[in-house]
Amino acid sequence: MTAALEGCVFSTHTQTIEQQEALEMAHFLLYQVTKVEGIVYVIGNGGSAAIASHFCTDLLRTLEMGAATISDASTLTCFANDFGYENVYKTPLMRNLRTKDLLVAISSSGQSPNILAAANFAHERKVPVISFTGFSPLNPLRQLGDLNFWIDSCDYGLIETGHFFLLHTIVDTCKPSRVKSESLTTSRI
Repeated sequence: MTAALEGCVFSTHTQTIEQQEALEMAHFLLYQVTKVEGIVYVIGNGGSAAIASHFCTDLLRTLEMGAATISDASTLTCFANDFGYENVYKTPLMRNLRTKDLLVAISSSGQSPNILAAANFAHERKVPVISFTGFSPLNPLRQLGDLNFWIDSCDYGLIETGHFFLLHTIVDTCKPSRVKSESLTTSRI
């Protein structure tokens, strides 16, 4: 676990950044969503879906902000059946995602077609994307993230545990009063 977190690389579209700056950028993006009464959509597959659901709960409960996952079995199976599994996240986002929202996309490999379709759609809507990935540093989801948390590992368990830890760190270091504070700014996103 420690090795996975020590191997975590934080970046924007243009540069590698330090951990503290990455956390501050995550807090800033959350603040922006809260400020305009937007929603944080959190998506993932398998173990990452469970992590997405937990993070969504933390956003709702601890940070008292609007958050949602797309994880209901009937919704997923409906959209997979009618539009293909690669569109199970994109299709609901087409109906709900607004420019004032934020997408948090979690994918160990960073190559899941349904996660990539959702991230690409978010960019079309000019919605920021925070990615949590692992495996190859050149994975496609990491290339789409405005803010990226990439774990240098090819072990699903280490990557998922690292993502869970990082998401908890974001919540634990971002108190509700800080999310709502206008003093939080960043110029690198």
